[in-house]
Amino acid sequence: MAQALDAAWSRSLESAESRGQLGIAQAERRVADAWLAGAPALEMSQRQGRGSAAAGARETEIGLQLPLWRPGQRQLGAQAAQVEQDWAQAAERAARWRLLGQLRELGGGLRAAEADLSVADSQTQLLQQLSLDVARRVQAGDLAPADALAAKAEWLAARSLLAEAEQNLLALRSTWQLLTGFNVEPPAEALLAPQDGAQATKHPALLLADLSVERARQRVALGKAQRGAPPELGISMRQEQPGQGQSAQSSVALSLRLPLGSEPPQQTQQLAAALAEQELALATAQRSRLQIEGEQALARAREQSAAAQAAAERERASLLRERARLLDKSFKLGETSLPDLLRALGAATQAESAAERQAAAHALAQARVKQTLGLFP
Repeated sequence: MAQALDAAWSRSLESAESRGQLGIAQAERRVADAWLAGAPALEMSQRQGRGSAAAGARETEIGLQLPLWRPGQRQLGAQAAQVEQDWAQAAERAARWRLLGQLRELGGGLRAAEADLSVADSQTQLLQQLSLDVARRVQAGDLAPADALAAKAEWLAARSLLAEAEQNLLALRSTWQLLTGFNVEPPAEALLAPQDGAQATKHPALLLADLSVERARQRVALGKAQRGAPPELGISMRQEQPGQGQSAQSSVALSLRLPLGSEPPQQTQQLAAALAEQELALATAQRSRLQIEGEQALARAREQSAAAQAAAERERASLLRERARLLDKSFKLGETSLPDLLRALGAATQAESAAERQAAAHALAQARVKQTLGLFP
């Protein structure tokens, strides 16, 4: 199952989305680690005198504007970037968990389909042999020709059910190949068998919900810290050429630009969106916790019920198979009619099919318990 999960994940669209989210988080971390709050700007200006009095006078200035972080803004940005990266990793794990649920459900369908095919094949072979025995007895004069027709009809019906079971299993195998890329799936028992090494970590959905809340809080805090344009530190060098043979003069200037006034409407909108996202994340986390608790309780109850039903179906199938064996022995001795034997064989086959399907349902119920607990293979 672990290999199937890795293969299916590499082919899924969610894996590409997860890589994109992780790339965004890493880019935000690089922005937070930068020394400047934005890209620096280069300023250049030149003034030249006109007229006879200012002939040859020229003034050249070159400056650099450096956007600065507001107090505490860089630290908040680093924290928000780390939470964003943790959230991206949790989102990937939650997506893998949902994909694992699809594989477990498909594994349950494969096991049930394999059980149906096995029972249908056994029943077809049994009825074929019975039809041949009845035909020989008809030729010997022990049975009426109508009995041969009835036996052959039952055999043909079993062949039809066998073909239907084969088509159902083929469809599920095609779905498996589309999901995982594997040409041949492992035995269904291996897909639903108890997995070793399952880690009892926090549920992926709950971890994602909690990190979504923390992510929204960090965005609100960062939005409040980013109100208004960032301050700028200016460094410039000026060279003045008075003209008329006078020597040039140079100077260095240092300036600090502090934006005043209200925050831009765009940042107000972003802060409002962050606050709304925080409220939604809180509500989603609470609902997810209640939903998962309910799903876990329901999965445990269904697993216990499936175990009891599987045991009952196994005992019932054993009794009806023994009854069919005794009636077959009696039929060969001429003490039981063919219709009674066919009804017994049909009842035994149905019981065996129900037992196999219930065993598959029990295995799937156990897998669903692991799924609701958030356990990985």
